[in-house]
Amino acid sequence: MNRMFGGATRRPRLRFDGWIAGMGTSSGTRIVLGHWQRSPFGAFSDVMLERADGERLLLAPTQEVADFISGTYVFDTVRVVPVGVSVTEHVWTVTAGPLDLCFATGRRRLPGLALRAVPGALARRPAWSTLTDPLARLLLSGVRTRGSAGGGRREWYGARDLLPIRAVSAAFGSTDLGVMAPVEPPVRFGFGSTPSKPAVTRVTTTVALAPE
Repeated sequence: MNRMFGGATRRPRLRFDGWIAGMGTSSGTRIVLGHWQRSPFGAFSDVMLERADGERLLLAPTQEVADFISGTYVFDTVRVVPVGVSVTEHVWTVTAGPLDLCFATGRRRLPGLALRAVPGALARRPAWSTLTDPLARLLLSGVRTRGSAGGGRREWYGARDLLPIRAVSAAFGSTDLGVMAPVEPPVRFGFGSTPSKPAVTRVTTTVALAPE
């Protein structure tokens, strides 16, 4: 039974397992890639961009995915386009409608080694994300591991790995977006940003839907 004492109901929870890559470019564009191997929508990838002028854009592979993400985060423009991701050793190649993106990861550093030691079952627990949120706020400016999302939803992020990004090449249509830069200012899609230093994070995201 979903109904609990006092008439409250437990919020349905959705879980996403995959990777989040966050990077900036010298043009002022900041890019966040979600690459999900397991989710309620199957395997998929999506891209969020914030331009130098502040426009927030979502590139999603299906209308169902676009509706869910835009109901959780805030965008000025949403486009449904094919999104493809190829990973060969340390090189990631992404095509998403007008966006062509390629980036390379570097060697895992101490934070990544520490996160890899976290058991997967523990990282998936929202209570773990609640516990690590103060540390994430202290060590990684703009990063939050829990918070309120759009549509009355709540989210928890359980990180399990971290790889630095060492090079980025990106173009949007015919416009070259420039070379790699920090994610500054922080992106404004939701309650938190990605690390200011470009990185790829393996993560389990839990989304609690709004009570019915």
